[in-house]
Amino acid sequence: MQTVKLDLLVHFLAGYFNVGRYPADEQGGVFRPSDRPVGRIGLAVEPWPGLNDWLIRHQPDALWIHRPWKLDLSALPVGLSILYHHLPFDEHLTMGFSRPIAKAFQLDSLEEIGYKQAPSLPARPIGMIGRAVESSLQHWISLITNEFGGFDSISEGSHSLISRVAVVGAMNEALIREAADQGVQLYLTGQYRPSAGRAVAETGMSVIAVGHGRSEAWGLRALAGILQEGWPELEVVVSG
Repeated sequence: MQTVKLDLLVHFLAGYFNVGRYPADEQGGVFRPSDRPVGRIGLAVEPWPGLNDWLIRHQPDALWIHRPWKLDLSALPVGLSILYHHLPFDEHLTMGFSRPIAKAFQLDSLEEIGYKQAPSLPARPIGMIGRAVESSLQHWISLITNEFGGFDSISEGSHSLISRVAVVGAMNEALIREAADQGVQLYLTGQYRPSAGRAVAETGMSVIAVGHGRSEAWGLRALAGILQEGWPELEVVVSG
């Protein structure tokens, strides 16, 4: 089995997630270091009761985890390095300005929508608007169901055909109206926010809430593909 040095892997992920745009305490990186070269890496969203059994079964050299806060480090295998990226993962691989999602749904001519601003750092987009091949809302419902394994809720709007889609990691009246002003007919997000209901009704926007769990699971699979594309010699094991 070929291996990768941990610091090279960390550098690769830092570049992909563009962590320099985040405050230091949100950048992620190494949660627990190890000198062991990485030939196999496990990916997980968060700890679960069967994590240790899963690690014993798959024997990864490193574990990347989205939310590492509740890990019992003393119970983990000796020599297992742990990497993590929380907010950067959310913004790049779940609902947000996610190029893998844009690729999956064949969205092009991407534009930014909504921003987060940290002191002394450039603003980051929290979503994207893309042009799509014009198709029915029912077609989009099928696409999303196939890609994410379902969705939490849908609010069908007044547009029978969809050619502009927003993928946004938040939902409020201002974002819905901004999307409508940009010609968006379908708004994809993680969780439906009833407080934005008036704007949804007034703009005729269709809204599909994929669900945080589904979008994180999708992002984990996307991360596996990114790692294997960047490091073909690396074995990647995805939990769940």
